[in-house]
Amino acid sequence: MLNTPTLRQWRYLVSLAENRHFGRAAEACFVTQSTLSAGIQELETQLGAALVDRTKRKVVLTPLGEELAGRARELLREAEDMVLLARAASAPLTGPLRLGVIPTISPFLLPRVLPGLRRRFPELKLFLREDLTLRLIDLLQAGKLDLLLIALPFEGGSVDTLPLFEDQFLFACRSDHPLARRNQVKLDDLAEANLLLLEDGHCLRDHALAACRLPPSPRRDGFAATSLHTLVQMVDSGLGVTLLPQLALDAGILRGTEVTTRPLATPKSGKGDSETARQIGLAWRRGTQRAKEFTLFGEALVAALRQQNPSEHDSRKT
Repeated sequence: MLNTPTLRQWRYLVSLAENRHFGRAAEACFVTQSTLSAGIQELETQLGAALVDRTKRKVVLTPLGEELAGRARELLREAEDMVLLARAASAPLTGPLRLGVIPTISPFLLPRVLPGLRRRFPELKLFLREDLTLRLIDLLQAGKLDLLLIALPFEGGSVDTLPLFEDQFLFACRSDHPLARRNQVKLDDLAEANLLLLEDGHCLRDHALAACRLPPSPRRDGFAATSLHTLVQMVDSGLGVTLLPQLALDAGILRGTEVTTRPLATPKSGKGDSETARQIGLAWRRGTQRAKEFTLFGEALVAALRQQNPSEHDSRKT
């Protein structure tokens, strides 16, 4: 039988690859620098190959070191999944869960559902990270996040997804805007309107454009917002019109403004889904052994939302 390295040794190598500094790598592993350095040397001795080129200024991994560090990340993730799977078999959704959420969902949904989730799973320790979709996907694939709460569809990443519910888009403008007199706003009207959107990088921008069948760069007079709250203030100042998701409206984002909303007039798609809505769903690494546990989390999240208002989000898509 081969004398294989320990998970601790592989963890030292991964930390060194991520930090490129023995001191910082040791801090990340909660050991002394000498302990980590000795562990790396023992790993090299066991493998009979150099993994690190040591210089006075920086740490550089050899090509073999880089390849093994990448494989070690997968190994450590699998080992962690096995422990969490065993724990979930007797008590699901206990212990730590690192959840990434996009900023067009986090402040509008989480305050409404977290109390219910805490009551149902009191032993769950939820750690939240808010960021844009692509960066969250990178963190998920790197093993720094376990689960994502995002808008679907999205591009990139080898992940599995679970749609939870639809989040409808509504047209928003000042109450004195000509389109505010309409009962519904047609998509053709938006082609000529000064449509304000979030800046590039926010998936909500792409979903809004797709929902209204607008080109990637509609007329915006050079304005783009960094958050939905900023977007509402821009509309309230008369700079243009926009599209807002129902989640944000339910959370009271228009409170204290002169902004009003109107539904968009559009037919349903052949599958019965609204063409002017985004899907809210979960995403996790493909092949993880925690898929059943994450599905349970999604079901609990939808149940907690429905408990607040049974009439909302009844069109769950699984």
